[in-house]
Amino acid sequence: MRKILFSAALLFLLLSANAQSFRINISPNLKQAGLDGRLLLLVSTNQAKEPRFQISDATNTQMVFGKDVENWQTGKSQLVSVDAFGYPVERLNNIPAGDYYVQALLHKYETFHLKTGHTVKLPMDRGEGQHWNQAPGNIYSTPVKIHIDPAASNEISITIDQEIPPIKEPEDTKYIKHIKIQSKMLSEFWGRPMYLGAHILLPEGFDEHRDVKYPLAIFHGHFPTNFEGFRTTAPDPALVPDTSDRFHITGYNIIQQQEEYGFYKQWTGVDFPRVIAIEIQHANPYYDDSYAVNSANLGPYGDAITYELIPEIENRFRGIGKGWARFMYGGSTGGWEVLAAQIFYPDEYNGCYAACPDPIDFHHYTSIDIYNDKNAYFVASDFKKLQRPGHRNYLGHISATVKEMNQRELALGSRSRSGDQFDIWEAVFSPMDTDGYPKRIYDKYTGVIDTSVARHWRDNYDLTHIIKRDWPLIGEKLKGKIHLYVGDMDNYYLNNAVYTAEDMLKKLSNPSCNCEVAYGDRAEHCWNGDPTLPNYITRMRYNQMFIKKWAEEVKQRAPKGADLTSWRY
Repeated sequence: MRKILFSAALLFLLLSANAQSFRINISPNLKQAGLDGRLLLLVSTNQAKEPRFQISDATNTQMVFGKDVENWQTGKSQLVSVDAFGYPVERLNNIPAGDYYVQALLHKYETFHLKTGHTVKLPMDRGEGQHWNQAPGNIYSTPVKIHIDPAASNEISITIDQEIPPIKEPEDTKYIKHIKIQSKMLSEFWGRPMYLGAHILLPEGFDEHRDVKYPLAIFHGHFPTNFEGFRTTAPDPALVPDTSDRFHITGYNIIQQQEEYGFYKQWTGVDFPRVIAIEIQHANPYYDDSYAVNSANLGPYGDAITYELIPEIENRFRGIGKGWARFMYGGSTGGWEVLAAQIFYPDEYNGCYAACPDPIDFHHYTSIDIYNDKNAYFVASDFKKLQRPGHRNYLGHISATVKEMNQRELALGSRSRSGDQFDIWEAVFSPMDTDGYPKRIYDKYTGVIDTSVARHWRDNYDLTHIIKRDWPLIGEKLKGKIHLYVGDMDNYYLNNAVYTAEDMLKKLSNPSCNCEVAYGDRAEHCWNGDPTLPNYITRMRYNQMFIKKWAEEVKQRAPKGADLTSWRY
């Protein structure tokens, strides 16, 4: 065995010595020094846009190779060679010879001294929602056309000469306001000032009805740059129609503006419930949001949102400020969050509407059963090497496997630092490892599952398991509050977990759950529960649908003497 390992290591060294590599320098004009981060080499055959915008799970993805760098000093260079891990091509010497457009980018990390005593280096969000290719302060090179030949042994020099500029904060308007607070809880955990924010949509008549206090409608989801889906002006008549590859529709941008303007007219119309609607900003060093729960690796985001941010919003904008007058809705990440927050804080929220939620039963962690499968990437077999599917369309056609999706993340960042989907699930659900980073649920390269981590996931974040386990304690507080919606052809197989959750919910007793579960026929991600409209419309009508739905349901769940009329002017 030692001889085999030695031979493999020797072969790798020989390949490294003979393969073509890239020498990355930083222009002195950028005045950068002592940098930590992930250095990415981006390689593309497509000159239509910069290589940094062409990395995805789709079949037309281009290539990325990454390596960690620490304390990168002015005047020093970094070598990207065959040992840099890549996606979808794993190593540089596997690239076919030819002409490519090449770009280098450094995704910067900052140092955090955690409350746990660990020191970690992570990419702090800078207002872009954890997108490495758009993060202000990240530095990158101008794309250049280069001939690559894996058989060659020369170094190719690339100079990083540009920096991504800051993002302008949105401005307040008559209807939309913005708030940002420093969280005491999160700042203590992260060892530095940490903030929570929200975009707030005020009800029609807010300034005129100064004695009214309002319910709070909480829309959970990914990082919002402003309150989304709300437009006070008619669609732009000069807008050039675009094409939606996902929905196969021309002019989808026009449809979006029509929907946004339509929501504005409903919001200000005579029959719409008067509530305060908010979208929360809780981007963090691992992802564009926190999943709204307390976590070993992210800190007490659940408590900070529930007990710091939401009361502050209610104090500033005349919220009723009681649990019965708060409800949540969202899709995908937001769908998981609203169900989780409702379970973990049953007295603080009075209803959750969860569309296409991220896995709510880890027997169906997308297409993986973390409890019974031994490998996350491959189906068990004596002779076949069958990869698990990761993404499909409504016809079941597969465009990415779980292994490929994780390979992309591993190229973008080690130690769960890609800022993407599987890594944030790991960061939220896993215990902290000895080095201060999330403990892997499975080996990111091989896919081998760690059963001890799976048990931690089950006991703390498997929502189906937790509801069943804790129903004798929380059942009276949750009955009637849970609503689940998912398309039966969800792109990420999220409907499978809802099936098992529904089976469990139907069996609950003393009290019965009185829950709602609905499926959209051939509907993809993210169907919102309306069977009368196509998916490309329903995904834009969360506010319209769920605010009106809750306003009726709350009549049955509000405490005696609750104000159900003053905000219905």
